[in-house]
Amino acid sequence: MRIAQVTYSTKPRGGVVHTLALSEALARRGHDVTVWTLGRDGDRAFFRDVDPAVDVRVVPFEPRDDEGVGGRIQRSIATMRDAFAAARAEEAHDVVHAQDCISANAVGPCIRTIHHLDEFTTPELVACHDAAVREPVARICVSAAVAADVAVGWGLHPTVIPNGVDAARFRRASEGAGTEARAAWQRTFGRYVLALGGIEPRKGSIDLLEAFAHLHRTQPDVRLVFGGGETLFDYRGYRADFDARVTELGLDPVILGVVDDEALPSLVAAAGALAFVSTKEGFGLAAMEALAAGVPVVARDLPVLHEVFGSTVAYASDPVTIADALATALARGGPGPEAGRSLAAAHDWDDVARLHEAFYRAAGEGGDHGQAIDLADHHGAR
Repeated sequence: MRIAQVTYSTKPRGGVVHTLALSEALARRGHDVTVWTLGRDGDRAFFRDVDPAVDVRVVPFEPRDDEGVGGRIQRSIATMRDAFAAARAEEAHDVVHAQDCISANAVGPCIRTIHHLDEFTTPELVACHDAAVREPVARICVSAAVAADVAVGWGLHPTVIPNGVDAARFRRASEGAGTEARAAWQRTFGRYVLALGGIEPRKGSIDLLEAFAHLHRTQPDVRLVFGGGETLFDYRGYRADFDARVTELGLDPVILGVVDDEALPSLVAAAGALAFVSTKEGFGLAAMEALAAGVPVVARDLPVLHEVFGSTVAYASDPVTIADALATALARGGPGPEAGRSLAAAHDWDDVARLHEAFYRAAGEGGDHGQAIDLADHHGAR
């Protein structure tokens, strides 16, 4: 099949990581795959190298200082629409797969993966979000919880294909060959709790600060480290609140920003625990990567995370219980690492690609079946 995968950014956000890994796995299965993206801030390539078997098209998207979120969303859609339509007139695709609302609004008839649902107030984002659920010819969700939300909100029934994870990469970082890189992070930060995804409301960053203040009283040697954070949205107000609360609490968190892809596995593997306290999630890729590295995870008590992780992580619902769960995790209490490693290993990208391949064929025949697929049941089957 000739497959176009379309995403909104070159930066290391979860949906972009998903797009690249899925595209590479589909190419390994013999498909002709092209990834389309917008090159923001002068980017001409993705945050990491992409398998040469996958063709990459980066559409230039220059920043404008006087542009609000709504205008940026509209211009993003128009820029991708113009570039994709021009190429589509010359090269037909059997499958066009959009991975976010900007892409789904830009490329015309497509398959859409709905990674998670958001609640927006910006009118342009509300319209983008709604149309990107309603208008695709078929839909995939990475968890049954998100699919259920789509059913309630739109009366549509996506097929569930769970996310994949490069479990072997994160496991290697936790074993002998990764000792030096792990030790370098630990020399820099000592014992630390890691949070990935940046400082933003959906990631529960201020709740984590409050929790860490409780933990810090009894374990003052532990640091709090934030990594990641590239986003389209304007969270300056939330960041100002975060910074003010840091000062009030007398804390000194480490804010790394976007972490180099080569360094990420060792950063995760060296952590004492991963705090994954998002208020909304579609799957939880960062938590799955931590489990692959044998790192204990403290997760927000959300139905979707119970669905994905079961008993392999510890759950908490507010700053006090988050702090208690982190203390237990740092002491290596709570769930042991082997069940988490096994769960991560079961989410193999080649299996995910095979399931997408079958879905593409069914969608081409008019199917949008609303079925749920247990990836573990298919693990190892080729």
